[in-house]
Amino acid sequence: MSHEKHDEHPDGHRKNVSADHKGHGHNNHDHDHGHKSAEETTEELKRLFSMLKNKVNILLFTRKGENDVYNDLAGRILGWFGRTTDKITVTPYSLGHDLARKYRVHHSPTIVFMPDTYDIQWLGAPAGEEGRTLVEMILLLGTGQTGLSEDSEKILSRITEKRHVRVFVSPTCPYCPQQAINAAKAAIAHPDRIGLEIVDVQAFPEIADAYDAQSVPQAFADDVLIAMGAQAEELFCLSLEMMEQQNVYIPDDDALFVETDLVIIGGGPAGLSAGIYAARSGLNAVVLEKGALGGQVTETPVVENYPGMTHVGGKALADVMVTHALEYVRIYQGEEAVDIRPNEDGTHTVITNRRKFLTRAILLATGAKYRRLDAPGESRLSGRGVSYCSTCDGPFFKSKNVIIVGGGDSAVTEAIHLQSIGADVTIIHRGDKLSAQHHLVRQIEDSGIEILYNTEVREIHGETSVDKVTLYNNLTRTEQMMDVDGLFIAIGYVPAVDLAKKLGLELTPEGFIRQEHFRTSRHGVYAAGDVTGGYNQIVIASGQGSGAAMTIFEDLVHPYWKKERSG
Repeated sequence: MSHEKHDEHPDGHRKNVSADHKGHGHNNHDHDHGHKSAEETTEELKRLFSMLKNKVNILLFTRKGENDVYNDLAGRILGWFGRTTDKITVTPYSLGHDLARKYRVHHSPTIVFMPDTYDIQWLGAPAGEEGRTLVEMILLLGTGQTGLSEDSEKILSRITEKRHVRVFVSPTCPYCPQQAINAAKAAIAHPDRIGLEIVDVQAFPEIADAYDAQSVPQAFADDVLIAMGAQAEELFCLSLEMMEQQNVYIPDDDALFVETDLVIIGGGPAGLSAGIYAARSGLNAVVLEKGALGGQVTETPVVENYPGMTHVGGKALADVMVTHALEYVRIYQGEEAVDIRPNEDGTHTVITNRRKFLTRAILLATGAKYRRLDAPGESRLSGRGVSYCSTCDGPFFKSKNVIIVGGGDSAVTEAIHLQSIGADVTIIHRGDKLSAQHHLVRQIEDSGIEILYNTEVREIHGETSVDKVTLYNNLTRTEQMMDVDGLFIAIGYVPAVDLAKKLGLELTPEGFIRQEHFRTSRHGVYAAGDVTGGYNQIVIASGQGSGAAMTIFEDLVHPYWKKERSG
């Protein structure tokens, strides 16, 4: 294979596609250490690939004149990876080659991994967030160790018939690597029964259209939708077994315990900051995060108001926070706290989808989730034109007509982002003026983005994907139909208080956790960040997490409730 002569980073979007091998044990973390030079990233790849024990044979199939930009990008990325170690071989073939027919390759570019052993193909070029997936997949193939949990293996062993998995991903989606690697682990662990095809929706929008996959990640098995969004490993395996999305998994063996001083539930800015400050105070603390580390920050295209960083991508900022936290605290990613049980001695037992934690204190930093319109058609068309994340799904709507519903900072930021990637954007706002920060309003005015004030979305239409919306003018009390390809909803957040309700914690009239100095209505349980209401700002959540950790440390040393009783 002919290679480029320079070791430059081939990814035009980001410089860092490195990731530590997270295939061993439960504590699976991404180690993306911020911006690196090409030389630093190459050296890190060499270090990672030094762990490879097996040869990783990769075939790249292309056809000149078909997706040439992606053909070139895939060749450059794979060529660069191949130069880092002699354990990786990359061989290019024309789509007309006999091997293309042998391995059932029909699209350019298609990457085929170790085809004599596995049935794993990648349609597109592994750039951006997908670079992390490629690194992890090579490590899994080259070490021969998937790191699947015992529970995941039990589930997969129950699948007796063959399954072909197709995962739709995007280079801009921070959640996609988790789901793609879930599928890769299954395909590598059971090559006789499980095949995998990863599809980049930017490179192959026509395939995504055929599956109505207008949101990423989405996973199909034998052309049946089994999962929307990223899942914990066991939940993915269970979804693959049941052939439909599963949302709760309780392990067969719940005898695994972790004893700790503090369990922090939530891996956003509040939770990560709390972990750092708790550990520095001398507490043994853990962070549980069921989804992507970094919380909503990862979905923010650009952050311009975080002190010390005048202009930074939300995902990049989240990665810095995660990297910092990992130096101090154990993080259990993909673990969802499903129940909390108070004990007679004042401790609590936190039950997750994988194990139990016995803890002296709990910090709820569960954040808030997207507020829904609750308009007819919203649920049915979610992921098929209805989206809550422009960073994840925006690239699919390049050159298409989309609307943003909302008038605050999030709505305006997402509108500007969507316009920047080539979408034709209209803002729909029920009020008569935007509530976003002044400088964002100025940007919207300069952008020329149309704003329909005093307007509400009454209904979302479409058979298999969004094609129209019914708009209602609350001044004139008239309705009109508008043709659209996509609808992005950015109307605020609903606090994630399910666990708080289970514990019987006192809530505010708005539904947030009531707290005073981060203390809730139950001794030993604390709250910080967006779940407590107030301003939904990264710096405020981070500050609250830090303050909560210091309060918890003081209370564990000098329990305030004992003072109250003695007084």
